[in-house]
Amino acid sequence: MKLPNPLPRPADELDRLEAAWQQPTGWRIISAVNNTYIGLFYIGTAVLFLILAGILALLMRTQLAVPENDFLDQGTYNQFFTMHGTMMMFLFAVPVVEAMGVYLLPNMVGARDLPFPRLSAYAYWAYAVGGIVFFCSLFFELAPDGGWFMYPPLTSYMYSPGINADFWLLGIGFIEISAIAGAIEIVVGILRTRAPGMSLDKLPVYGWAMLVFAGMIVFGFPAVIACTMLLELERAFHWPFFIAEQGGDPLLWQHLFWFFGHPEVYIIFLPGAAMVSMIVPAMAQVPLAGYRWIVLALVATGFLSFGLWVHHMFTTGLPQLSLSFFSAASMAVAVPSGIQVFAWIATLGRGRPKLHTPMLFILGFLFIFVLGGLTGVMVAIVPFDWQVHDTYFVVAHFHYVLIGGMVFPLFAAFYYWAPTASDTQLSERLGRWVFGLMFVGFNLAFFPMHITGLLGMPRRVYTYPAEMGWDTLNMLSTAGAYVLGAGILLFLIDLMLNFRPTGAGGSGNPWKAGTLEWLPSGLYQTRSIPIITSREPIWEQPNLAEDVESGRYFLPGTATGQRETIITSAVDARPQYLLMMPGPSWTAMLAAVGTAAFFMLLTVKLPIPAVICGVFAVAMVVAWLWSTDPGPAFPPQDVGGGITLPVYVTGSTSHSWWAMVVLLLVDGSIFASLIFAYFFLWTVNPGTWPPEGVELSSLLWPAAAAALFAASSAAIAYASRALAAAERRGQWPMRIALTLGVPLMIAALAIALYDQWQAGLRPSEHAYGAAIYVLLGYQGFHVAVLLLMAGYTLARSVCGLLDPVRRATFDNTMLLWHYMVGQGLVALAVIHLFPRLVE
Repeated sequence: MKLPNPLPRPADELDRLEAAWQQPTGWRIISAVNNTYIGLFYIGTAVLFLILAGILALLMRTQLAVPENDFLDQGTYNQFFTMHGTMMMFLFAVPVVEAMGVYLLPNMVGARDLPFPRLSAYAYWAYAVGGIVFFCSLFFELAPDGGWFMYPPLTSYMYSPGINADFWLLGIGFIEISAIAGAIEIVVGILRTRAPGMSLDKLPVYGWAMLVFAGMIVFGFPAVIACTMLLELERAFHWPFFIAEQGGDPLLWQHLFWFFGHPEVYIIFLPGAAMVSMIVPAMAQVPLAGYRWIVLALVATGFLSFGLWVHHMFTTGLPQLSLSFFSAASMAVAVPSGIQVFAWIATLGRGRPKLHTPMLFILGFLFIFVLGGLTGVMVAIVPFDWQVHDTYFVVAHFHYVLIGGMVFPLFAAFYYWAPTASDTQLSERLGRWVFGLMFVGFNLAFFPMHITGLLGMPRRVYTYPAEMGWDTLNMLSTAGAYVLGAGILLFLIDLMLNFRPTGAGGSGNPWKAGTLEWLPSGLYQTRSIPIITSREPIWEQPNLAEDVESGRYFLPGTATGQRETIITSAVDARPQYLLMMPGPSWTAMLAAVGTAAFFMLLTVKLPIPAVICGVFAVAMVVAWLWSTDPGPAFPPQDVGGGITLPVYVTGSTSHSWWAMVVLLLVDGSIFASLIFAYFFLWTVNPGTWPPEGVELSSLLWPAAAAALFAASSAAIAYASRALAAAERRGQWPMRIALTLGVPLMIAALAIALYDQWQAGLRPSEHAYGAAIYVLLGYQGFHVAVLLLMAGYTLARSVCGLLDPVRRATFDNTMLLWHYMVGQGLVALAVIHLFPRLVE
């Protein structure tokens, strides 16, 4: 790749660049969409939820400090421990590592921003508004009280008739959608916006970890969306997915929930481990040992983590062969973690590490996480798990893994990367005290819980008798929790005294690190986008910082007068086109507020205001999307180095096409979870699937529905060819074909539903009917979405914003359309062919 001309660039280029990336000021700052501001907002909100959840933990530990305490009553305690676990997992742990990715990744991969800034803003505001409303349910005694795992039948309508459980189901389901939006942004950002030359073998370990992290969200989070959907349908309409008397099974919830829940442990751990892999080389001033082995370990951990969910279900009576398989997988996942630990030790051994505050937190992490890993191997052994299951031993284990594996690396990251955002570093002196209090407090709080668990103290009890011998250990745990809280309080004081966010630039590179996030930066990130030839470019490319700041690399200004970044190929990072990105906007925030209001109003049973808010949210999304497909408004632009890039592409080269593919993987994972539910319920209803009295309908009806689905797919395929020839024949053939595809699609769904209804099948009578109607209902959701997308595509055509070249909107609609047809055909085959095969 040719190096750009190493001459200084004109000063007016810098002025134009700064003007294009100018941010709103004052209270209007909340309309900002670039990664620096959204990332800091995100991190700050996640820390707020850490504090709130920590306060709940201190209140619970106060209740458990002495036997037979009446500080909290049972109902309040149940709400507190449910909210504590839910907030730590859903509102702090996953969002904060996603937030760190949003903040760090563009600078780390040499991009001006992630490719969908407004999607990042939407994800943040949805999370912030939804999370705050969810927390406030505590003040109205409406907080969920069934545990952060929400096991039915306890949480079904029979035993939890209030709306407390609905706040969890709708609120958390909505927040998971926000996390998925952020994951799509991260996947496409890492794969398509890396600096030229940063091939995958030069991608920083943190980038690899965030890519695996986002992939695990894509395939893991849909399971919890599916199970929350099923439980809410059971609660609202009495569809018996988890009621044994009507063909359901509570274990279905556990399978779906833990298919998400155990990978989530590694979703949290992998970014933390990658932060360690970034900090250790800087502290030791040597390259990371075993780069390829660490990347392989990250990928292997992500893969193996999906085979561990039954680890949480060893006491549910599963077959011995299954227990043996999942026990082996639970132990095997320790191998890639061990590889990373040995690589960090080797790196430290090769250099001369300095015990700055980030290094102290990493040493604390190594001690705590290794101990947590050892107890993890213990509970992976089935007989031992039978003894300690649902005792405080398990509480100690997962806190050692989660806090040791994520919180300590996260605080190391706060102290390490604070200079990228602040004019001053955080205090080294206060940082050492923060570490000491947190390390001592954590071990004092949670190590005694191993012993109380072995002595038989069960989880989730709000009090205990004095004669059990647990009182001294519980008092120690409570004291340790307050010491840990004091450490976090001191960290907040350090932030107030020393963190001075600039929005750009920071305070230089105090650690003399070698990766790109330490280059001089502004609101536009780096002044010019460099060519990357190594994994530690600042160390191995002389004068890189000076040349970047002087504008001697790619895109030293703004080619179009707007915000831009370079889109590169996924594997070898060769420049492909110039992406024009949107600036500050209120639409993303308003869409998020409307979406949050829609879910929360549904929770409190106000459907009409909820629908109004939902329509408002959709209108805001349409408003922000309308301007994000500018088309070839500019000719190919010179970006430096003799390279001219197009400003607009379509098809599989487009970043929006990649985002749609990732979204379809999420969609397919939700559908696969619903298919799993259908087959699981079949296994617990042997010989009665369908149940007695239910006759299978004629194959004529599903055949007609399948033919109509296929016809609608053919119509959209013809519309695509017609659009390609629109310059000769105009766009009316495309519009007619697209319009015709809509009633074909609706008719196919209507026939499928009518067939089941006229046969007398009702979803509230038996799990068989509920499973069939949820599959068809999910197809109906897609029909509604495609109806909206078809109208949007036609509107752009009528307004002259769609043509044979400017067709990204149409291509994405077509991609989802063909997927929906394939999904519909699979659903029809499962519903109508499978029961006949097993008769």
